[in-house]
Amino acid sequence: MSVAFTALWTQDVCRPLRKGFVGRRPPVVFSGAHGSSIGWGSVDTGDEVFALHVNKCVIHVVSRLRVLDWKQSACCGALPAFWADPAYQGHPGWDDALGAGRCGAAPVHVDATPIRFDVTVPGELLPTLTWRNAKGVTRTPKHVVDGRLTNSMSIQGVYRLTEGSAADLSALIDAAPPLPAVGGEARAVA
Repeated sequence: MSVAFTALWTQDVCRPLRKGFVGRRPPVVFSGAHGSSIGWGSVDTGDEVFALHVNKCVIHVVSRLRVLDWKQSACCGALPAFWADPAYQGHPGWDDALGAGRCGAAPVHVDATPIRFDVTVPGELLPTLTWRNAKGVTRTPKHVVDGRLTNSMSIQGVYRLTEGSAADLSALIDAAPPLPAVGGEARAVA
């Protein structure tokens, strides 16, 4: 049975995504054990991950990603011959933006919605978002004041959503206006 998670993407991740990846679907993300990367260890093939980003106390749903596999495939390119070579030459740009160069990073191939920064979690929905841990204990985000998230500590990491909250985030993505095509790829309206 597939489940849904959230993963917080930081300013360091989202800055390059804003510059050249809005409207594009990431084919891969990277999971690592090092503290500088996002560890997707609890996510299985078939699970969904909602990439979230917090900007000015507002949560944005950047993309919904369904995990396809956890292996380096032919699409990733040849293994690097030297230490300075890119680790995943087959995913140019995505490798830098999504953390392939971080210690111990491994590819996670995904089927994703286009990257966008215009889907926000409404203030009235924010305090009702609920995550469930392995013991079945649920929690909501901390530091919510007047429908704004004043501190993102309670959502940093990869956390399992309850079914209702996963449905709420899916509905936000599904209701978002389509991105217009520019040069063969969808682009967000500025």
